[in-house]
Amino acid sequence: MSQSTVSVADELLADLNDAQRAAVLATHGPVAIRARAGTGKTRVITRRTAYAISTGVVPADQALVVTFTDKAANEMVERLRRLGLPDVTARTFHAHALSQLRHFWPSRHDGRPLPEILDSKLGLLVPLVRRLPGHYRFTAAKDVADEIEWAKNRRIAPDAYEPAAAGRSTPIPVDLMARLYRDYERAKTRADRLDFDDMLTRTVELLETDDEAAETVRSRKRWISVDEYQDTNPLQERLLELWLGDRADLCVVGDEDQTIYTFAGATPSLLTSFADRYPGARTIDLTENYRSTPQILDLANRLLAGDGRTKRLVATRGPGPVATIDRHPHAEAELDAVTARMRGFIGDGVAPAEIAVLVRTNAQLVPVEEALTRAGVAYRVRGTRFYDRPEVRGAIEIVRRSVGDATGPALATAIVARWRDELGYRDGDTDRGPETRERAAALDTLLGILETLLQSEPAADRAAFLAELDRRRADERDGAAEGVNLLTLHRAKGLEWDAVLLPMLEEGSLPVRSSAEGEALAEERRLLYVGITRARRHLALSWAERRDVRGKEARRRRSRFLDDLLPPPRRHVVQLPDAFEAHPVRARTTAVEEAAVDPRFVALREWRANRARADGVPAYVVAHDQTLIAILDADPRSLAALRRVRGMGPAKVDRYGPEIMDVLDRTRSAPEDS
Repeated sequence: MSQSTVSVADELLADLNDAQRAAVLATHGPVAIRARAGTGKTRVITRRTAYAISTGVVPADQALVVTFTDKAANEMVERLRRLGLPDVTARTFHAHALSQLRHFWPSRHDGRPLPEILDSKLGLLVPLVRRLPGHYRFTAAKDVADEIEWAKNRRIAPDAYEPAAAGRSTPIPVDLMARLYRDYERAKTRADRLDFDDMLTRTVELLETDDEAAETVRSRKRWISVDEYQDTNPLQERLLELWLGDRADLCVVGDEDQTIYTFAGATPSLLTSFADRYPGARTIDLTENYRSTPQILDLANRLLAGDGRTKRLVATRGPGPVATIDRHPHAEAELDAVTARMRGFIGDGVAPAEIAVLVRTNAQLVPVEEALTRAGVAYRVRGTRFYDRPEVRGAIEIVRRSVGDATGPALATAIVARWRDELGYRDGDTDRGPETRERAAALDTLLGILETLLQSEPAADRAAFLAELDRRRADERDGAAEGVNLLTLHRAKGLEWDAVLLPMLEEGSLPVRSSAEGEALAEERRLLYVGITRARRHLALSWAERRDVRGKEARRRRSRFLDDLLPPPRRHVVQLPDAFEAHPVRARTTAVEEAAVDPRFVALREWRANRARADGVPAYVVAHDQTLIAILDADPRSLAALRRVRGMGPAKVDRYGPEIMDVLDRTRSAPEDS
């Protein structure tokens, strides 16, 4: 190695921490780098690539960095160029596979060029979905497209789909889905088109069946790094295996706790099981976080610990403001607090573009937009704006042309009837695919706007409603590039801001109602983790006890994930008399007197009295004072935990458990989270 090469290599290592340096020095695979949020993942990938090239491990033109988005690929190329490496290839899985298909296709298909690639499956799927029987014709075509993607990412052909999907939650019944999948593939063949999934499946088939093509591909790129490996699906993993052949120079980089695209086939198990599938693999953990303050990382660590995880992010930044978790009596108070908090951030010198509000669904952005408009706070919606969404435009067009001259409440009835006939709208459509649920939420939001209008103009007609929607759409489109950012948690991945606000953290919102258990619930937790770790210095989480749903006030419960983030409740520690054994009655009386100052005990006693009157029994039959004290001491966060409290049991938990948990939720840690 020449002196200049040594100098370049030393420079690449100079400003790295110990774990980053170990990752960069691991130039021979297989290697798994578990890069937690904010730990310098992109820096490590580019430095490792540059170090391998500068030390002669691999020529620049034989190195391949695989990313998941074109934006990430462009950023990787730019960073490598700044390191003096313009010849390194950085591409997405699809782009690299497409380059191979274009090269080999004509020679394997009688000189014919590669068919054109569909921009989207929806052009072929929408007519097929509209021909489905009954209410199924209103299914969101994107949900069907996602299900086809799920199948193709597992190389499940239409004829094998039905048994493979048995027991799976599908957007339409499995037999109909199998038929639609077959019809889609036939339509694609007739149109002589390929879709994005075909780029991968056809490349896999080529490399599995054509030894010459496989050897050519492997000879050109023999040293591979994969970014965001936690988002890899089984088909992409198979493609990696074929690109590698019998070589081992593979490095994967990712964070299993940021796997938030399982609907597209991603699974955190590919990263966590990497060492099992690649014998001799090294695993390197990056845990030093350069983005967030210790206060923010404390919440992120608590969230993971609540799921039994021991992983901890370590702060390298100095301390910052306390991250807040606020309870509000109603949604309007929460929105007022959000706008006030933004004004405070801006007043303290935080640039509006360095502030973000993150929510679970697009429909939740609408009340935030309205609140910011009233407050005169400039904002911009990242991603598709609410009023530009196709389902929203379509619903408004139906109002514009076909609801007649109804006014007041009759207008709402007429609109719902038309949406039901033309869009398949069903109130509370939560048992189907995510896009169908998102569409229902969007229509609910439009109806909520109408209900609000009718409160101020009881005789409002169609023209008044359309004028209100036009005003709101104009406000949304006037969003300033330098305004605060509004976006969903999914879109926030890979981004960061000085200040992040996470409102509406309630059961039914996060986690969404359809994701209350199993892997779906785990993914909802990961979404919140992604949201928390986007913040550099300021972080504010909140929820509301009451929220209007379609003009009707509904009680809300805070997200179960907040239970893991809140500090334990302050308890009164009672030193019982030494003569407790001799005077048990006196000891119990002292404990009750001490507990009487606890507002939670007061609330439980009030509940007990009301329940005893309703049941026509003495209060002690519902629960003794000692049982109430035992509940406070245990502070149960679930019915299972309540069942373990002395004095409670299966029968009492079945009868009283939900009511007790509701009392505890309303009164727990009031000084800390209100």
